[in-house]
Amino acid sequence: MTAIKHRCAVLGHPISHSLSPVLHNAAYAALGLDDWEYTRIDVEEDGFPNFLRSLDSSWVGLSLTMPLKKAALAKGLCRDEWSARLRVANTAVLDAHDGSISLYNTDVEGIRQSLPIRHTDSGATSFPQPSTVTIIGNGNTAMSALAAASELTDEGDVIVAARHPGRNTAMSDLASSLPAIRSLREMPLGATNALVDRLSDSDIVVSTLPAHAADTLAGRLRDANPRVTGSLLDVVYDPMPSDLLRAWSECGGNPISGDRMLLRQAVAQVLLMVGSTDAGKNVVDGCDIEALSHVMDDALTTALSAKNSHTKDDHEDGDDLNQKRMRT
Repeated sequence: MTAIKHRCAVLGHPISHSLSPVLHNAAYAALGLDDWEYTRIDVEEDGFPNFLRSLDSSWVGLSLTMPLKKAALAKGLCRDEWSARLRVANTAVLDAHDGSISLYNTDVEGIRQSLPIRHTDSGATSFPQPSTVTIIGNGNTAMSALAAASELTDEGDVIVAARHPGRNTAMSDLASSLPAIRSLREMPLGATNALVDRLSDSDIVVSTLPAHAADTLAGRLRDANPRVTGSLLDVVYDPMPSDLLRAWSECGGNPISGDRMLLRQAVAQVLLMVGSTDAGKNVVDGCDIEALSHVMDDALTTALSAKNSHTKDDHEDGDDLNQKRMRT
């Protein structure tokens, strides 16, 4: 058995649901990195500093979920544009030589690559001008969605629909600093008719709400039954597809599940973490990134299928138990 010399993990609270280990370990196997291991560790914000102090020199990288995406900023230096501008990092690369921590945001890349690009006659890629973008939610992931939108359009009109419009003032500040975003307006998530009208006119919709939080909106979309033609990315990947994605598809739109974002941001993380080591840099420089993505995608698809099958079995067992209770 090969000794583990390089360690990485996904941190957050809760974290037991994370499928990041499936993606990263599949990448290590494909790249022949037998001495690499990726795990998941439950870490709350107040325990983050002590966790970092406990790490030895074998630790290379950390994927960060809530509530650590902002807490990490006090512990490392932002090394890419979006972690610095958004003040949100989902990736930490650890330098065993000097103990420094480099921070990155791969969520923006994950969202951008998940959304379709329309091709013009000249072969360039862009959305029709002006493009219409709707972002549901106004938290950290919504900030990444706004950043991704700025890379997909040259003149975008953005609506942010949230339970508490205006609470995250950083959204409007960011929009003002992005030349590609022509305007940003906010509206209440409960503004049913106005929101459904906006959704039907949108080229891109990104829902950043937690699992089941958009179920009410899905019901309203079904009731109105508008004709939609745009693409909706729901960052949720459990359950998959979400009720919102099913409703979007029923109305004629293009649904994109959150596993696409999960995959794309994980590929970027693997390249950053593995590429930060001397031996790993040579491996990354020589790898076929598209082939690596396919391997990781296959592993994710298998894991999601197994998880969905297990959930279905649990529901069936529960139904059987309920039937027995009814008979008694």
